[in-house]
Amino acid sequence: MKETAVGTAEIIAVEAVLQGGPASIPAASRVREVGPGEEKIKLSHYGGYEHFERTVSLVADPSCRQVIYRWTMRTEVAE
Repeated sequence: MKETAVGTAEIIAVEAVLQGGPASIPAASRVREVGPGEEKIKLSHYGGYEHFERTVSLVADPSCRQVIYRWTMRTEVAE
């Protein structure tokens, strides 16, 4: 997570925690930095894309900048 201090802290990134989807998605791919306004994440995985959407809930600790994104669907890569 990165923050900038100019008077008050400006959030420039949050840590996205990807939940659900195929069990074959590596744990290291399930946590990533994204912009604070990102609503959707598309993860390239085994010849297709796994789609995740932001939830309203934050991870339990309010000082933490983690946001939960839940799996919604898979799409195949067009050839």
